Amino acid sequence: MDKKQLDEEVLKRRTFAIISHPDAGKTTITEQMLLFGGVIRQAGTVKGKKSGNFATSDWMEIEKKRGISVTSSVMQFDFDGKRVNILDTPGHEDFSEDTYRTLMAVDAAVMVIDSAKGIEPQTKKLFKVVKQRGIPIFTFMNKLDRDGREPLDLIAELEELLDIEGVAMNWPMGMGKGLKGLYDIYDHRIELYRPENDDQRFIPLNEKTGEIDGDHPLKEDSIYQQTLDEVELLAEAGNTFNRDKIAAGEQTPIYFGSALTNFGVETFLKSFLSMAPAPASHQLQDGEILAADESEFSGFVFKIQANMNPAHRDRIAFVRICSGEFEKGMTVTLARTGKDLRLNNATEFMSAQREQVSSAVAGDIVGLYDTGNFQIGDSIYSGKQKVEFEKLPQFTPELFVEVTAKNVMKQKSFHKGMQQLVQEGAVQLYKTYATDDYILGAVGQLQFEVFQYRMMHEYNSEVIMKPIGARTARWIDPEQLDPKMSSSRNLLVKDIQGQPLFLFENRFAENWFKDKYPDVKLKSLL
Repeated sequence: MDKKQLDEEVLKRRTFAIISHPDAGKTTITEQMLLFGGVIRQAGTVKGKKSGNFATSDWMEIEKKRGISVTSSVMQFDFDGKRVNILDTPGHEDFSEDTYRTLMAVDAAVMVIDSAKGIEPQTKKLFKVVKQRGIPIFTFMNKLDRDGREPLDLIAELEELLDIEGVAMNWPMGMGKGLKGLYDIYDHRIELYRPENDDQRFIPLNEKTGEIDGDHPLKEDSIYQQTLDEVELLAEAGNTFNRDKIAAGEQTPIYFGSALTNFGVETFLKSFLSMAPAPASHQLQDGEILAADESEFSGFVFKIQANMNPAHRDRIAFVRICSGEFEKGMTVTLARTGKDLRLNNATEFMSAQREQVSSAVAGDIVGLYDTGNFQIGDSIYSGKQKVEFEKLPQFTPELFVEVTAKNVMKQKSFHKGMQQLVQEGAVQLYKTYATDDYILGAVGQLQFEVFQYRMMHEYNSEVIMKPIGARTARWIDPEQLDPKMSSSRNLLVKDIQGQPLFLFENRFAENWFKDKYPDVKLKSLL
């Protein structure tokens, strides 16, 4: 496509991630959006184990069993003249590393909060990452169909805990069984909850007075008057809507609704698409800024997923396109090795359903079939000029287990599974320095469970995991290493790149080591 077409296409893109605490309703709201995008015919309930109608974004077997998302998935649809890319992130905190990386690949974030529980620890953690990136954050207060906390308290808590201005875009009229509707401050209308017929769903409001003109049965309802008083209070004491602040991630527009009953979601989606930014520029390692409308193709791998299709043992590298146009069969350079690769097979995502993609532009996410060329954080580019994006965050693991194959005869599938699954980046692989025994490190226990489950079901390899407890991982310069430094309190291992590190059993062991070898420099990841 020519430059003008390319620019137009890029401007249509909206790429965002949904973050929340487990169980706040993230997958349900994703489903409802896909429903509006005409991608699915009915929204499956995540919890409905018996119906067999699972959320389309939770495609992995273990997710279906537990009703939680453990991997980030990507969905794409068209709505309101925009091409929307949603990245659903794992809600479970043990998988926060996957989520952090995903947040590097989006231009905005949607935060889903359970209005009965308010801000939970995991939300706070993820929010910090979004805030660091300075991207716009939109908030959806979910589960209005249940009795929850007072809306004013929720906004106050959000401001206090997350250190961001909150500006209410609409206001609930009642909650739980007494929910009447939403007073839409931004669009000057009332959206009724369960109207008798659909064309009565919206009641226009007078823009000057903020009230319903003429006679209307709702005016007789005490909840109507109460809402008017609360909205007036908000106008006087609350924050003023400011687009610049939203764009800088300093203010979050707050929407109320119920994803389960699909109330307020469409209003939220339309409003979000009108305010969310088109694909932004990216910073490179050399400090240069790469604009999204550059004509040469570039992108980076933010996630690798093995066995999306267990029948074919495939690996997919998820690439965020940062500039130019992706075309099927194009040749790109892998910045880390300088090797040229031909991208024949790429896929677009509609969760479990995938379609071959022939072209994609900045802002889109494509999946590349990978035979082992890619690592997380890799940059790819076409053109003469080398493009290397900033490094993605990596976290130092805190929990460690020794892993061995239960059946000695199945060593081949054991080694294959170990190598392929660790490339996804949820667990990190180490080998003991002298004997090459496998040790896995992770941020949380659930990662080990998922790993064990997938080894069994995807590679037919039963593994024994022996916990060696919480350890502190510290890397050491190979030139400074003497294997004799290792003891029972500091296990010497090497990482997947062959770099040596010690796993200290506690802080005392680390301090003792530092006292004994004062000249040795120890390093950690993030």
